Amino acid sequence: MKNEWTNFVIGTVRIRVIGKGIERFLNECVRKGIVISNVKKIDEQFVIATILLKDVKEIRILVRKADCKIYFIRRQGFPFLVKRMWKNSGFIIGLLSFFILLTLLSNMVWKVEINGAAPETEYQMTKKLNEIGVKRGKFQFLLESPEKIQKYLTDNMNNITWVGVEVRGTSYHFQVVEKNEPKAQEKISLQHLVAKKKATITNLFVEKGQPLVKVNDVVNEGELLVSGIIGNEKNKKVVAAKGKVYGETWYKSEVEIPLETNFHVLTGASYTKHYLELSALKLPVWGFTKEEYASKKVEEVKRPLYFFRWKLPISYEKVIIREDETTKRVYSKEEAVKKGLETGRKQLKNFLNEDAEIKGEKVLHQEQDNGKVKLSIHYQVIENIASTQPIIQGD
Repeated sequence: MKNEWTNFVIGTVRIRVIGKGIERFLNECVRKGIVISNVKKIDEQFVIATILLKDVKEIRILVRKADCKIYFIRRQGFPFLVKRMWKNSGFIIGLLSFFILLTLLSNMVWKVEINGAAPETEYQMTKKLNEIGVKRGKFQFLLESPEKIQKYLTDNMNNITWVGVEVRGTSYHFQVVEKNEPKAQEKISLQHLVAKKKATITNLFVEKGQPLVKVNDVVNEGELLVSGIIGNEKNKKVVAAKGKVYGETWYKSEVEIPLETNFHVLTGASYTKHYLELSALKLPVWGFTKEEYASKKVEEVKRPLYFFRWKLPISYEKVIIREDETTKRVYSKEEAVKKGLETGRKQLKNFLNEDAEIKGEKVLHQEQDNGKVKLSIHYQVIENIASTQPIIQGD
């Protein structure tokens, strides 16, 4: 046949024709436009040939007219293949179900291993992992990426310094570095304590050394607060001065607050689509609804699928479409001043040490210009003003 592939799709039948009118039968087939190929003449009344499946019904009529008998020897092609598959559908369905089940099992979490953590830390980490679904029996392609899991654990556990996340087949492995507490006490060299800025002394806590200032004294930057030289002139001893000297210091901050601000917020409306991606082909498998949002934020999560340890050329992709909208926030002048004070205080706290305390604040100047309220704020802060100064020979 000229086109074997087309004939395979249509289907072919190998026939045996027996009878006295074989010549008349063949001529009639040619006249009717019936394709007969691979004709093999055994004798004067015996021919073997191949016809197309679609011509079988018409062939039966021509054979009867030609006083011949027809026998079907072999059936080939896609229609017969489908028929055989349908007869064995139970086996085919079972085989497909087996491979689908095996693929799903290959993409589940079967083991979560935590190394380098104390039992208490391991228990806390297991609880945190359960909160985000990282546990046995969960599908890997529905979980967050290892980078996001690592960030979540680092942000939500105070007793770890670092955690490494590695996915090996169906197992999640976590390598933990815990914080070492208490830290070994560092060796302190001989030193004085001096003022690092101008301040009015409010309190002193001296562990070692000779205090040279008292409460309500005003000191300047670099002035000696606690001496590392103790004793009298006849019996002097040099130590590492240690302690905290709290003083009232002063800061000035400039803050600008716009009266009108446009920003994007999520409305809470969203929908999710699930896809199977094969090369450039993306097939939707769930989430066929589509909402029209004037403004939206799209989040895509793509995870490869595995068969045992082998990475398949198929990926699972989850696409979350969230609606957002532009909102205008408008402050009155009084509200802008209040917000400016909050902002200035927050910025100052980020600059100060943890034990520092903002004692008071006062707006020195405020003005409204170009849709903004500009504030000049003076702060009174109580903080540790002591810094170390090495004792050199000759002091």
